[in-house]
Amino acid sequence: MKTIALLSAAALLLVELSGAMPRSSVGGPLTIMLIMFIAMLAVGIHEAWTKKRGPLGWIASIVASVIGGFVAASLVGVVMDMIGPHLHLNGSLASSQHPLLYISLAGMAILTVLGSWITLQIPGWVLKPSEAPHSGA
Repeated sequence: MKTIALLSAAALLLVELSGAMPRSSVGGPLTIMLIMFIAMLAVGIHEAWTKKRGPLGWIASIVASVIGGFVAASLVGVVMDMIGPHLHLNGSLASSQHPLLYISLAGMAILTVLGSWITLQIPGWVLKPSEAPHSGA
């Protein structure tokens, strides 16, 4: 999970620093969410692969990971909305190029992956390998 978190943070920072992040009102957040969604899928797939889940376990792992990631990303957004007015920036955080922009992008990536991972640790959300349905008599 550490590798996925670091890669998603690096991807967000690379897109922002290269100037490829759209500055439109919708394009930038959608680009961020696309990178975060790919990270959530990677967490779910990694967990299902390493735990040798069956088909239902793969589906449950991916769904739980995406739900946890979106909840974590939403909470990070709420926190950033609360912090924003206290920064006294002239315009948005993205247009100001304040150092907090880069810290918040990296933090968002790490916390989103953490949220995806935490939901997979809750007992009963994902089928255990021994509890998967068996065929036969």
